[in-house]
Amino acid sequence: MPQDSQALAATIESRFADKILSCKVYVDEVTVELRPDKLIEVATALRDEQDFCFQQLMDVAGVDYQSFGEADWQTSEAATSSGFSRGVAQSSGQGAKRSEARFAAVYHLLSVVKNHRVRLRVWLDDDPPRVPSVLEVWSSADWCEREAFDMFGILFDGHPDLRRILTDYGFVGHPFRKDFPVSGNVEMRYDPDKKRVVYQPVTIEPRTLVPKVIRHDHRFLSDAESPTSDDDSADA
Repeated sequence: MPQDSQALAATIESRFADKILSCKVYVDEVTVELRPDKLIEVATALRDEQDFCFQQLMDVAGVDYQSFGEADWQTSEAATSSGFSRGVAQSSGQGAKRSEARFAAVYHLLSVVKNHRVRLRVWLDDDPPRVPSVLEVWSSADWCEREAFDMFGILFDGHPDLRRILTDYGFVGHPFRKDFPVSGNVEMRYDPDKKRVVYQPVTIEPRTLVPKVIRHDHRFLSDAESPTSDDDSADA
């Protein structure tokens, strides 16, 4: 219920006032934002203290906020070089409209006892992005942290076996980063002469998947845009 979320947010804000950046409620979901150096202390308290009892870590996810808040569709007149498809060249670096760090690690917690959920968002300023591992707090973080490392390149300090989990052994790059090409950097094929799988530069040609022509349908025009009866009679 909404009042439960507001009460939980108020309790968290009161308990961790000097350790978190913010605690917000949006669509009945509580999101706590903090820095990496406070993560273990806050996470341990959320797990152990009776006011919270967040003993289950449901998921760990990486987020890339590059170009967040920037318009990708600019096709009212014609196709542009900044269309939604990443097949076109885009500017590097994080979005100009965003002041926070480019990457974040997000933790989804569940309290079975209190029937509450909370989201922790940890902003990562370092390059490469790094954050302490919460494996000692919640053992279920093991493979989740490996996946975030594999897909986003986030380093989890203290993880005992931080290696790729979804991509191939020799994979280069991190596929969920916004600047990673949709077609990838390399492709693999079976070489009948070498009798093994080999890697080669990708042969797929990137293309912009945005409309080349904008067609206006008279059924969806406003009154001001619709042709008048005089215009129709003149055309006749």
